[in-house]
Amino acid sequence: MKTSKAYSTIYRIDKNSRIKYWAIGFGIALIIILFLPWTQNIRARGNVTTLRQEQRPQELNSIIPGKILRWYVKEGDLVKQGDTILQIGEVKDDYLDPNLLNRTGQQLDAKQMSIEYYKNKVTATQTQIGALDNNRSLKQSQLENKIRQLNFKLQSDSMDNIAAGNDYKIAALQYKRQQSMYDSGLVSLTQLEQRNQSFQNALAKKIGAENKLGSTRQELIIARIEMDAINQDYVEKVSKAQGDQFQSLSQIAGGQGDVAKLQNQYSNYNIRSGMYYITAPQSGQVTKAKKAGIGEMIKEGEMLVEIVPDKLDYAVELFVEPMDLPLVSINQKVQFLFDGFPAIVFSGWPSASYGTFSGRVVAIENSVSPNGKFRVLVTEELDSKKPWPKELKIGAGTQGIALLKNVPVWYELWRNINGFPPDFYKPGMEKNKTK
Repeated sequence: MKTSKAYSTIYRIDKNSRIKYWAIGFGIALIIILFLPWTQNIRARGNVTTLRQEQRPQELNSIIPGKILRWYVKEGDLVKQGDTILQIGEVKDDYLDPNLLNRTGQQLDAKQMSIEYYKNKVTATQTQIGALDNNRSLKQSQLENKIRQLNFKLQSDSMDNIAAGNDYKIAALQYKRQQSMYDSGLVSLTQLEQRNQSFQNALAKKIGAENKLGSTRQELIIARIEMDAINQDYVEKVSKAQGDQFQSLSQIAGGQGDVAKLQNQYSNYNIRSGMYYITAPQSGQVTKAKKAGIGEMIKEGEMLVEIVPDKLDYAVELFVEPMDLPLVSINQKVQFLFDGFPAIVFSGWPSASYGTFSGRVVAIENSVSPNGKFRVLVTEELDSKKPWPKELKIGAGTQGIALLKNVPVWYELWRNINGFPPDFYKPGMEKNKTK
C-alpha cells in the first residue's frame, strides 16, 4: 500500500501532461517566426572621419630647413587661421646675410642700368651708321658728278684730239707739197720755213691734244677707283659700327637674362624671408608637436605640429569585403554603432534596435585599400530623427550595418546554412515591386 502511494507520487500517474501542448505551441511560434520579415544586412568596421579633405587633421610642415627660435603656442591650444605657430631661423650660409634682399635689389638695379647704357649705345651706333650712310651718299654723289664731268671732258678732249690729228695731217701734206715746190724752185726758202713752222705747230697741238686726252682718261680712272675706295671704306666703317651694335645687343640680351635671374632670386629671397614665421593654415587645435625646445634643427618638409580643424562635417569610412561590395550602392541607408555610445541591436529588425544612428552612402572607392577591403564613405542622413552625437572625435571606431532586402527568416537561415551571399539589392527595388 505504501509502495503504490510512493509510485503515484513520484511519477504523477494520476496527472495529465501538458508537454504536448507546449511543443505544439512552440512549433507554431517557430513557424510564425520563420515567416517573419528579416532585413538582410552587411556589417563592416570603420572609423569616424570628415567628408572633406581640408577638414581632416593637417600636418604643418616647414618648407625650408632651419632652427627653432621661438614657440608661440603649445599643444592643445586653439588657434585661428593666420596665427603664428613658431619662428625659425636660417642655417644655410647662402642666406645668412641679413641684408641679402637689399644687396640683391642693388645688383638688380645695377644690371638694369647696365642694360639701359647698352641700349643707349645701340641708339648711338645706329645714329653713327645713319651718318655714315649719309656721308657715303654725299661722297658718291660728288664723285658721280665728277665722273660725269670727266666723261664730258673726255668727249671734248677726244674731239680736240681728232681735230688736232686732222690739222696735223693737213699740215704734213702741205709741208710735203711745199718741199716739192721748193725743190722745183717754185717757192722760196722763206715760204718753206713758214710751212715747216705750221707743220711743227700742228704736230705740237696734236701731241698736246693726245696728252690732254690721256690725262682726262687717267682722271676718270682715278675717280672710279676713288668711288670703289669710298664704297669699300664706308662698308668697313658701317660693318664695324654694326658689329659694335650687335655686340651691344648681345650684351643687352645677356643682361636681360641676368636681370630675369636676379628677379627670380629676389623673389625667392623675398618669399623665403616670409617663411621664417610658420602660421596656421586654418582654425583648429594644435596637437602632436614633433619638435621641442629652442634651437632645435628642423629639416625641409619635416612635420612640426598637427592642426585639427574646429569646423567639421563628420563622416564614417567603412571597409567592406570585396564579396559584399556589389551590394553597396550610393544613397544606401546604413545604421551605425559608435564606440563609447551604448546600443542594443537586433540584426534583422533595425526598427527594434536602440542606440543606433543612421547615414547614407555618398562615395565608394574603386581601388582596394591596403587592408584588402574597399573603402566606403557615409555621411549623416539629413532627415534623421536622431542626429549624430556632437561628442564624436576623428578616428573613433564605429560599426556599420548596411540594410539590404527584406526576406523571411527561413530564407535567411537557409542562405547562411548554405553560405550564400545576401541577395543583390539596390535602394528602391522593393518600392518598385510593391508599386
